[in-house]
Amino acid sequence: MTSFRALTAHRLFWPLALLVLLLLIAAVNDPGFFAVRIQGGHLYGSLIDIIRLSAPLGLVAIGMTLVIALRGIDLSVGAVVAIGGAVACTQIAGLVDQGSVGGVLSAVGLALGLSLVAGLWNGVLVAAVGIQPIIATLVLMVAGRGIAQMITDGQIVTVSSDPYHLIGGGYVLGLPFSSIVAGLSIGLVALLVRRSALGVLIESVGGNPEASRLAGIKSRGMIIGAYAFCGLCAGAAGLMISSNISGADGNNAGLWIELDAIFAVVIGGTSLVGGRFYLGGTVVGVLVIQTMTQVVLSLGLPSETTLVVKAVVVTAVCLLQSPAYRAAVRARFLRRREVVAAANGGPATTAEVPDPSASSAASATPAEVQKS
Repeated sequence: MTSFRALTAHRLFWPLALLVLLLLIAAVNDPGFFAVRIQGGHLYGSLIDIIRLSAPLGLVAIGMTLVIALRGIDLSVGAVVAIGGAVACTQIAGLVDQGSVGGVLSAVGLALGLSLVAGLWNGVLVAAVGIQPIIATLVLMVAGRGIAQMITDGQIVTVSSDPYHLIGGGYVLGLPFSSIVAGLSIGLVALLVRRSALGVLIESVGGNPEASRLAGIKSRGMIIGAYAFCGLCAGAAGLMISSNISGADGNNAGLWIELDAIFAVVIGGTSLVGGRFYLGGTVVGVLVIQTMTQVVLSLGLPSETTLVVKAVVVTAVCLLQSPAYRAAVRARFLRRREVVAAANGGPATTAEVPDPSASSAASATPAEVQKS
C-alpha cells in the first residue's frame, strides 16, 4: 500500500495513466488504432499522426516551460506562430521558382529571425521595462495577430514548394521530419539545462529572484533569453503548421496553441509560480493534449467539444497531482469507512489520517516556511 502511494505521488504517474487511458479508449473505438504500416517507404498510422502533429506544440511547450520556470508567461506564442508562417509563405509565394532550396531557406531564415525579434521584444518589456509578463505578452498577442494578417493582406497565402512542404509534412528515413526536428530540439535543450549550470540558474531565479540577485546571478539576461527562445520555438512551429497545409492563415494559424502549451506544462508538473521545471513532464503533457484531440475526433464528437474536454481533464489531473487534495480525499474515505464499520456493529478503527496541512508544510520550501 505504501509503495502504491509512493507511485501515485510521482508527478508523472497521473499524466501517464491518463495517456494510457486515452490510448485504450481510442483502441476500443478503433481496433486498428495501434496498427503501423509502411507505405511508400514511410510509416503511417494513428500513432504516427499523433507524434507528427505533436511536433509544433512540443516546440512551443518547451519554450513555454523555460519561461514559466522563470515566473513568466507568454500569451503571444500563437500570434508568433501566425507571423512565422505568414512571412515564410509570403516570401516563397513571391519566388519565381518555389522549388528553389536557396529561396526557401532564405524565407525560413527570415521567418525565424522575426520570431526571435518578437521574443526579444517580450523579454525586454518584462525584464528591462518591468511590465508584468501577462500584460507584456498580451500586447503582442493582439498586435501580432494583426501583423500576420497585414503580411498576408487578410488572405490565405498558398504555396507549392516541395522543399518547404518537407518541414511539416515530409518524411526522412520513414519518420516525420517535423518530429525529428522537434525531438532533436527537445533533446538538445534537455542536455543543455540538465548537463550544465543553466538549469540550476533558471530554477534559482524562478524560485527566489531576490536571493539569486544577492548571489550575483544576472537574471535579466536569462529572462530575455528565455523569451527569445520561446519566440524562436513558436516561429519554428509556425513553419511546421504552414508547410503541412502548404499555406498561411494569419487569422487561424496557431489559434489557442498558447493555452495548449500552458496546459502541457501544467500537466507535466511544472508550477506556474516558477522554480523547478520538468521537460520530460512537458513532453508527456504534449502527448496527452494531442492524443485527447485525436480521441475526441475519432469518437465523432464535434471539434468544439475538445476545449471543454481539455479543461475538464487538466483540472482533474491537477487535482490528482496535488498532495493536499489526495490527503483530503483519503481522509474522507477513511472517516466514511469508520462510520460504516460502527453502524454495522464492528469496532471503529482509528486509522491514521494524514493531515493535508501537514503534507503541504512538509513540501514547503524554506523560503515559504520563513515567510509563514
